[in-house]
Amino acid sequence: MSQFSDPVIITCSISGAIANRDQCPAIPYTPEEYAAEARRAVDEGASQIHIHARTPDGTPSYEIEDFRAITEAIRAEVDDVIVNYSTGAIGVPMEKRLAYLRELRPEVAALNMSSMNYAKYSKRRKDFVFKAVFENSFDTIIEFITEMNELGIQPEHECFDTGHVANLDPLLHMEMLEQPLQISLVMGVTGGVRPVPRNVAAMSDQIPGGPEGPNNWQVIGVSRDQWKLLASSLVLGGNVRAGLEDNLYLPDGEMARSNGDLIGKARQMAEDVGRRAATVPEAREMLGLPARGGGGQGEEISRREALLHPLEASEGSPE
Repeated sequence: MSQFSDPVIITCSISGAIANRDQCPAIPYTPEEYAAEARRAVDEGASQIHIHARTPDGTPSYEIEDFRAITEAIRAEVDDVIVNYSTGAIGVPMEKRLAYLRELRPEVAALNMSSMNYAKYSKRRKDFVFKAVFENSFDTIIEFITEMNELGIQPEHECFDTGHVANLDPLLHMEMLEQPLQISLVMGVTGGVRPVPRNVAAMSDQIPGGPEGPNNWQVIGVSRDQWKLLASSLVLGGNVRAGLEDNLYLPDGEMARSNGDLIGKARQMAEDVGRRAATVPEAREMLGLPARGGGGQGEEISRREALLHPLEASEGSPE
């Protein structure tokens, strides 16, 4: 047995669709780069990879073939990891966002839970870097849920404010959703809830069944406020997401060299409060996802296994 109990699902937001290599050279563009970053993240403790697709020149993409190429490259590199597709977009038709779900059927797909102002504000410029209305009406949400249910895809409910969490209530009452749910509390986007630790507690209290109930919840912290928000989630019993989509910097201000740096820091934080990163099979069980078939893993102890179960690894390693 590991010396740590209470596993935490660590998700890697591997690339995003806004930042580029001018801001961080580690952001992956090609399928091969996505695969290498996924390997680094999984080796450090990630059990789920959240994917925004890009073309090989870095342009954000909603094309089936780009999602396919990235997913196949990740699957070839990593024996087992939960694949989670983004579906959120401004100005991209719903039918296009449904098309890659229908064709590729990821295990999980993000589902944004309310319309909102979605912006980034620069205090230095005294102006918005960008601003838009992010449409996610109940009609849109219900159409996505209906499709996901038919395709066997688990929604990851992304909630940018307290009321977004409450939007789950009528959907549960309509029996459109099956518990355990996967719920993300997203903080740090202008137009959503303020990114302060007290709001982690406030939002998690709104989780159907309560923060210690049957449903899984994680915190997504956007920009450099991320680390205090993830710390709050960890001590309150939640899961966490880190990666180059959400934040490019480590707590000391150093730019991350890879997604692995960010996931490694999230794993260390979990261990510092007496928790540990969930293995992929554990994460599947916690989320209510089916197990995948064996992947030809040998007896050699991997870096991930040594990090997640150090006592077992030390006992089984040759002297």
